Amino acid sequence: MITITEAATAQIKTMMEQNDEANYMRVGVQGGGCTGLSYGMGFESDVHDDDQTLEVNEIKLVVDNESAPMLDGVTIDYKTNMMGGGFTLDNPNAIANCGCGASFRTATNAGTPENC
Repeated sequence: MITITEAATAQIKTMMEQNDEANYMRVGVQGGGCTGLSYGMGFESDVHDDDQTLEVNEIKLVVDNESAPMLDGVTIDYKTNMMGGGFTLDNPNAIANCGCGASFRTATNAGTPENC
């Protein structure tokens, strides 16, 4: 299960309204980053055969089957500060995070770390 805060929900809905082809928000994990795994988020118009779909706060989410276990329990938030704004992901499955928070690893998946 993925949780989306009110702030993130508002930002995602605004972004989706500006993108005519955005039927779904895709959340996924890919190898990379200094800790081994990196998050990916974007908008898509279609669902693939290896995807799971769920709806959170009226937002249709798509997660590929490989990423789903690593994203179980994640909370997506949107925070603003003097430098601007951005999405943050709080992942209870992460046992290590990089300093900037962009990459992580889990107890069962170390990913493919890269030099930062």
